[in-house]
Amino acid sequence: MPKEMMRTHIVIPKDLVADVDRLVGARHRSEFVAEAVAEKVARDRLREAAHRLGGSLADKEIPGWESTESAAEWVRALRRESEQRRQPENV
Repeated sequence: MPKEMMRTHIVIPKDLVADVDRLVGARHRSEFVAEAVAEKVARDRLREAAHRLGGSLADKEIPGWESTESAAEWVRALRRESEQRRQPENV
């Protein structure tokens, strides 16, 4: 089901409009701007969530997260495991 659309009036610098038009053309300006705004909103929501949750695990015992170094090694180990699963089996 298509999203409901709404016409709105925004004011942005002329040179920015020209850049957008060079990239996507004037007929795709609204689509481009909507996509850019959606990306920015998603980033800001993620940042807000991170701030709300920041430190929420500080008083929890989580194996592998005892220090910055051990957490970094935990992440590297997960990445190695993931990479190994993606490698084709040597047959």
